[in-house]
Amino acid sequence: MGAGHPECPQRLAAIEDQLLVSGVMDVLKPMDVPIVDPQDVLRAHTQAHWVHLQNLHDQVVTQGQTLAIDGDTAMNPHSWEAAQRASGAAVAAVDAVLGGDCRGAFCAVRPPGHHATADTAMGFCLLNNVAIAAKHALSRGLQRVAIVDFDVHHGNGTEDIVAGDPGILMLGIYQHPFYPPGGARSDAPNLLNLPVAAYTRGDAIRDLIAQHWWPRLRDFDPDLIVISAGFDAHREDDLGQLGMVEADYAWITRYLVRETRAGQMGRVVSCLEGGYNLSALARSVVAHVRELAEIAG
Repeated sequence: MGAGHPECPQRLAAIEDQLLVSGVMDVLKPMDVPIVDPQDVLRAHTQAHWVHLQNLHDQVVTQGQTLAIDGDTAMNPHSWEAAQRASGAAVAAVDAVLGGDCRGAFCAVRPPGHHATADTAMGFCLLNNVAIAAKHALSRGLQRVAIVDFDVHHGNGTEDIVAGDPGILMLGIYQHPFYPPGGARSDAPNLLNLPVAAYTRGDAIRDLIAQHWWPRLRDFDPDLIVISAGFDAHREDDLGQLGMVEADYAWITRYLVRETRAGQMGRVVSCLEGGYNLSALARSVVAHVRELAEIAG
């Protein structure tokens, strides 16, 4: 998205390096992913949004330079393919876990997606990867899909797309007040948002999650869990002011994998969202993926 932008290619390089150094990569099965099928996108986004992004891409290619969409979001000649592959990864991961090809999946993708609404790109996001994945899963015949979002920012785009959908339960925790302005906008019964103040520590966040998320998740009994895995709530990340650490991300993931029917069936798909301190991001992803893969240590 341009020189100096926090949503940078080095994020994925840092994750890959730490997965290799930690030894976690040895038990993973890397998968190449396709361009997303437009039909999958259009379950979550409007036709007008798809056409608008395609037109922006054509304009960027013609001009040969980066184009600003808003104050934080931009497209260069490669962004549109990257966004379509990010969503393609989420869809392919759903198919892989439903088909029994893997026991849980982590999508190390850019750009992130949870701020993209049905008709608007914003907050570094062009397409909403987790919403597309959840809608795809329902199209495959699943009855109940849970989306769990622990990014420091509210997943406003996901909320916009899934609010009122009885087949999807969205659980979110985020710093408030913060970006995006206003926090949660919907009181739809399938949404459970936990806004927390700046400088809230990880232990307090765990208590809130245990009190509010876990009972709701058990009652919903999802067939699949899709995670908006943002690691910018880490205490070392300057884009947020929350106090989570690697152990907190591992704790959340451990519950999802071991204490839910979907997790025990290996039906957990995690998609990278935020996380901009490269060291904290990479360490947190390793802690998260260890639990997804049920690796000790």
